Amino acid sequence: MFQRIITFFEKQSFGVCTYLAERLNMSIGKIRLFFIYSSFLAIGFPIIFYILAALVLDVRHYIKKIRLRIWDAD
Repeated sequence: MFQRIITFFEKQSFGVCTYLAERLNMSIGKIRLFFIYSSFLAIGFPIIFYILAALVLDVRHYIKKIRLRIWDAD
Protein backbone atom coordinates (compact mmCIF):
# COMPACT_ATOMS: atom_id res chain seq x y z
CA MET A 1 0.00 0.00 0.00
CA PHE A 2 2.76 2.43 0.94
CA GLN A 3 4.65 1.65 -2.27
CA ARG A 4 1.52 2.39 -4.32
CA ILE A 5 1.24 5.81 -2.67
CA ILE A 6 4.89 6.59 -3.40
CA THR A 7 4.51 5.45 -7.01
CA PHE A 8 1.39 7.62 -7.41
CA PHE A 9 3.17 10.75 -6.17
CA GLU A 10 6.24 10.07 -8.30
CA LYS A 11 4.09 9.76 -11.41
CA GLN A 12 2.12 12.91 -10.59
CA SER A 13 5.16 15.00 -9.70
CA PHE A 14 6.68 17.33 -12.24
CA GLY A 15 10.17 15.85 -12.19
CA VAL A 16 11.82 18.86 -10.59
CA CYS A 17 13.71 16.83 -7.99
CA THR A 18 14.75 14.27 -10.58
CA TYR A 19 15.98 16.98 -12.94
CA LEU A 20 17.94 18.74 -10.21
CA ALA A 21 19.43 15.47 -8.96
CA GLU A 22 20.62 14.54 -12.45
CA ARG A 23 22.11 18.00 -13.06
CA LEU A 24 23.86 18.13 -9.66
CA ASN A 25 24.85 14.42 -9.60
CA MET A 26 23.09 13.87 -6.26
CA SER A 27 20.56 11.35 -5.07
CA ILE A 28 16.91 12.18 -5.61
CA GLY A 29 16.13 11.42 -1.98
CA LYS A 30 18.54 14.10 -0.75
CA ILE A 31 16.98 16.71 -3.03
CA ARG A 32 13.48 15.80 -1.86
CA LEU A 33 14.50 15.95 1.79
CA PHE A 34 16.09 19.34 1.15
CA PHE A 35 12.79 20.66 -0.23
CA ILE A 36 10.81 19.21 2.68
CA TYR A 37 13.10 20.50 5.43
CA SER A 38 13.69 23.87 3.85
CA SER A 39 9.93 24.33 3.37
CA PHE A 40 9.48 24.15 7.12
CA LEU A 41 12.41 26.44 7.83
CA ALA A 42 11.77 29.04 5.13
CA ILE A 43 7.99 29.23 5.57
CA GLY A 44 7.09 27.75 2.20
CA PHE A 45 9.49 29.60 -0.11
CA PRO A 46 10.89 26.33 -1.57
CA ILE A 47 7.36 25.30 -2.50
CA ILE A 48 7.08 28.46 -4.61
CA PHE A 49 10.47 27.67 -6.17
CA TYR A 50 9.33 24.09 -6.86
CA ILE A 51 6.16 25.27 -8.61
CA LEU A 52 8.07 27.82 -10.71
CA ALA A 53 10.67 25.19 -11.63
CA ALA A 54 7.89 22.79 -12.60
CA LEU A 55 6.38 25.43 -14.88
CA VAL A 56 9.76 26.16 -16.49
CA LEU A 57 10.45 22.46 -17.07
CA ASP A 58 6.97 21.97 -18.51
CA VAL A 59 7.41 24.89 -20.90
CA ARG A 60 10.84 23.59 -21.96
CA HIS A 61 9.35 20.15 -22.63
CA TYR A 62 6.50 21.72 -24.64
CA ILE A 63 8.94 23.81 -26.72
CA LYS A 64 11.12 20.77 -27.45
CA LYS A 65 8.06 18.86 -28.59
CA ILE A 66 7.06 21.67 -30.96
CA ARG A 67 10.59 21.95 -32.36
CA LEU A 68 10.71 18.23 -33.07
CA ARG A 69 7.32 18.43 -34.78
CA ILE A 70 8.45 21.32 -36.97
CA TRP A 71 11.64 19.57 -38.08
CA ASP A 72 9.83 16.26 -38.70
CA ALA A 73 7.41 17.96 -41.08
CA ASP A 74 10.12 18.52 -43.70
